[in-house]
Amino acid sequence: MMILQVCLQFTIFMSIRTSVEKRNDQLFLRNGFKTHGKYNFSLIKKQAITLDDIELIACSDAKYNDRDENKMKGVHFFVDDYRFENVYNNPDRTLGKYSQYRFLLSPDFSMYAEMNSWRQIESVAKNRWCGAFWQEHGLIVIPTISWSDALSYDFCFDGVEQNSVVAIGMIGCKTDKRAFMSGYNEMLNRIHPEAVICFGTPFQEMQGNLIPVDYMKSRKVVR
Repeated sequence: MMILQVCLQFTIFMSIRTSVEKRNDQLFLRNGFKTHGKYNFSLIKKQAITLDDIELIACSDAKYNDRDENKMKGVHFFVDDYRFENVYNNPDRTLGKYSQYRFLLSPDFSMYAEMNSWRQIESVAKNRWCGAFWQEHGLIVIPTISWSDALSYDFCFDGVEQNSVVAIGMIGCKTDKRAFMSGYNEMLNRIHPEAVICFGTPFQEMQGNLIPVDYMKSRKVVR
């Protein structure tokens, strides 16, 4: 009976200890970086990057021990979310693969007007946290900026330093040019980006230092 009591007490103690450890786990709290904005998003800091010869590779085409030709490119996340959820859920596991490339765009977690606001806020939060995490590990990160409707302007431009180089996706925006241009101009007013990497062909009306990247070419990786 005494042995059973000791074992039970030990089990309870270990359970409490494990609970406390998990409660203080940084991957649970996600509070390890400098924050910015209304919702305390992790801040992606401005970094210097040479803007000549910008080429991108899709995260779904990235692989461990990639060829040198591909390592000279940046990695984009303008693909379905399920292809890159691990960068947030298991960031340490994917760090080795993505750290070999020239730079990373912060992951483009989906933002649609049909989503409730909390889901859109979550997508921005995950975007910024991953960017800050990669910067903490010495990687060059360009923040990807996304928006949905005017309501998202309350948070979607936070977590990015002023005058940073930013990236935007042009694929899919052609169906509602007015809404896209409204968000784009708001981004210019809020962030004042040094340059804007456009994944796809920009509209003629778009102002700023635009750097278009051919999205079809980004899928032609060297293997």
